[in-house]
Amino acid sequence: MSNWQTCSTEVADFVKQLMEETKKILGSHYIGFYLHGSLAMGGFNSNRSDVDFLIITKKGVSVQAKKELAQLYLFSSNKPYPIEMSILQERHLKNWEHPSEYDFHFSEFWRERYKRDLETNGSEYLNAEVYKDSDLAAHITITTERGICLDGEPIDRIFPIVPKEDYLSSILIDFEECVEDINRHPIYSIHNMLRVYWYVKEEVISSKKEAGDWGITSLPRELRLTVEKAVHCIEDGESTYEFKQEELMTFTHYITKEVRSLTK
Repeated sequence: MSNWQTCSTEVADFVKQLMEETKKILGSHYIGFYLHGSLAMGGFNSNRSDVDFLIITKKGVSVQAKKELAQLYLFSSNKPYPIEMSILQERHLKNWEHPSEYDFHFSEFWRERYKRDLETNGSEYLNAEVYKDSDLAAHITITTERGICLDGEPIDRIFPIVPKEDYLSSILIDFEECVEDINRHPIYSIHNMLRVYWYVKEEVISSKKEAGDWGITSLPRELRLTVEKAVHCIEDGESTYEFKQEELMTFTHYITKEVRSLTK
């Protein structure tokens, strides 16, 4: 597991190539490229981690540029690392609102939508609209706390300090989704629920790996084996352990009770 300073040449070259190709598409509107997530905070596993980044622009992204960006990321994502990214205008940050507006987003979840629009010359998703995303409060908070500016204006000159209530709102939405999805996605859900629990308990902003390690030493003994299995899975990059429904229910019951009592 690695961070930006310790990652392989392959990872670094992948990110730098993406950055340069993105800059070409955005041209003079481009301000900067900012890493957040596991590659910034540590815990990046080349077998399962996303490359997470934000891009800031001076003005809105044209529909043509969105199509070019979609083509770039459709081609690049999962070769070999999945991409999750968003583009925001500088004004979105200066006039902060939650949920924040953004101009363009890509993740594997959006792959088929963009692919369909490009194949049919459609405009259902690749259009001039400006959308909103509650996740951006969390992404920007992580960027200001532990992100890395790979190119452009420094983080403290560009990004606002997101109010704590906006960050909490953002991560609690993800928390509730993890509660619903824990049987289908136990590894992701366990780590993200722990990240939220640690934050509401001690205001610590952590990576998945850090939260998992904290859970092993901080949770009641009967929950630690479940967390240890999840931690080993992200370290190994494989789903090497089976999670029984009963243990997931026990974990979920404890964590939800704690988080909800701390956020009343």
